[in-house]
Amino acid sequence: MRHPTPFRVRRALIALLTAALAALVPFSAAMPAQAAAAPSSPSRAAAASGAGYWHTDGRRILDAQNQPVRMAGVNWFGFETANYVAHGLWSRDYRSMIDQMKTLGYNTIRLPYSDDIFKGTQPNGITYANGLNTDLQGLNSLQVMDKIVDYAGSVGLKVVLDRHRPDSSAQSALWYTSAVPETTWIADLKALAARYQGNTAVIGIDLHNEPHDPACWGCGDTSTDWRLAAERAGNAVLSVNPSLLIFVEGVQTVNGQSNWWGGNLAGVATAPVRLSVANRIVYSAHDYATSVAQQPWFSDPSFPANMPAIWDKNWGYIFKQNIAPVWLGEFGTTLQSTVDQKWLAALVDYLRPTSTYGADSFNWTFWSWNPDSGDTGGILKDDWQTVDTVKDGYLAGIKAPGFAGGGGGGGGDTTAPSTPTGLAVTGTTASSVSLSWNASTDDTGVAGYDVYRGTAKVGQVTGTSFTDPGLTAGTRYDYAVRARDAAGNTSPASASVTATTAGTGGGSSGCKATYKVSSDWGSGFNADITVTNTGSSTTKSWQVTWEWPGNQTISAMWNASYSQVGRSVTASNADHNGAIAAGASTGFGFGAAPGGAGTPVLSCRAG
Repeated sequence: MRHPTPFRVRRALIALLTAALAALVPFSAAMPAQAAAAPSSPSRAAAASGAGYWHTDGRRILDAQNQPVRMAGVNWFGFETANYVAHGLWSRDYRSMIDQMKTLGYNTIRLPYSDDIFKGTQPNGITYANGLNTDLQGLNSLQVMDKIVDYAGSVGLKVVLDRHRPDSSAQSALWYTSAVPETTWIADLKALAARYQGNTAVIGIDLHNEPHDPACWGCGDTSTDWRLAAERAGNAVLSVNPSLLIFVEGVQTVNGQSNWWGGNLAGVATAPVRLSVANRIVYSAHDYATSVAQQPWFSDPSFPANMPAIWDKNWGYIFKQNIAPVWLGEFGTTLQSTVDQKWLAALVDYLRPTSTYGADSFNWTFWSWNPDSGDTGGILKDDWQTVDTVKDGYLAGIKAPGFAGGGGGGGGDTTAPSTPTGLAVTGTTASSVSLSWNASTDDTGVAGYDVYRGTAKVGQVTGTSFTDPGLTAGTRYDYAVRARDAAGNTSPASASVTATTAGTGGGSSGCKATYKVSSDWGSGFNADITVTNTGSSTTKSWQVTWEWPGNQTISAMWNASYSQVGRSVTASNADHNGAIAAGASTGFGFGAAPGGAGTPVLSCRAG
């Protein structure tokens, strides 16, 4: 069997579909126009769906109000490449692009990324001319992702974040490489879960793109068993945000039978993914046509009638047996061959027309929105404006209603609970801090509270008290609490409190911090802070505090965690840099806005 090349090269298209192709496969033949224009009652009933975080029930995905939803969207790639940002922003404003997706009837964006973007990468390939993308200037890749996610949510689109590559150079067969170990993969997944905590525009994370040989499913070898790795990573994500959906792709080969990379989920039948939170798993397959690679089934004399049985065997059975929802996360073609045209028509029919089945259907995101995918092309043509109406037309019958937008709330209940008050330290030991607070109120009821130590969420409780264990003796910690309702709306953070654990930290209490602005572009700035141990023994922890002279707000911080209340900022060491030898230094940095802040007076405390 011939398989795809090690990774699909994202290069400029040499040519897209021609008028001759449109004549070969008329739009009306691809999918009846009436199906898209006049959906039956199942589609109309789902029009108001999408509220809050989502969960699963058998083969269906349900929103926070238990209404069924159907994901019907596109892949918009680029963050996983050396541009470190979604492609096409060299031609258009990102909001215009998202608006066009919505206008065309797509309701979900799968957003690929690589772990490189956690290194503070600066995106390239964005134009700011003629007023385009002006609010992206000076932002790093993750901050641009924030903008895309927030705007998508505001207009009613959902986002699935896709860990596509370990770095920007290429895909990987396994979820780790020598340069990007499993620990980094999981840490970055958890960072994303924390970053978008409470923003229900992000409804889940696709853990790793297209595992393939030597990846196995259920073989028990922890170095190659993708099912076990998906459990480790999925549970790590859920430990940060238990409301997210966990999307798990297949592998290439199961029991000697091969399929597309990531497209073989036959192993689920005997070895399903086991997660710590029920009703969060969505299985994801990929399927392609001959423009990506030739496969034996395309030359079968019975083609395309043979395809439903192949899809059933590899992933369709999961849906048909009501095991879990199935999301076809990638499928695409240039449509340049008759075989590919027949393949896409058969696949669309297999995915179940929305007009007939409503949300009781397969979920999907087409590859790709971008025209610069060399082996498939995109919904857009080379000018990044014009729609390939033939390709888009094939998908008309399986598109689904969008979701109510606004603030990432996803529609329905968009009222956040009241801010928790009365947060207080009720007790400390050498290794723990106990807290309590007053109950919040909400129009539909408070579902629970999220407890933060600095910027890291360390607990999720339904009551109004919490004990944070495993802390360092003689160390200062800052806490805040947010209330959360069933729809995923979260309150503003409470006023913060400070607690110091009992005993001594075993290190010097002496340190100093120096401040330097590395860049200032007016609307924002970046700064670096150096922390030096002025004591006689190695520190175990440190904390730097200051008060802004103006109304500056920190948007991101690296190599430290932080909290900001009004003008007051507290920055605490990360896990890897709390220990500073006597006379040695470490550093951290941050981005904030607006610029022109001046130099604040820093206070440093070491433990």
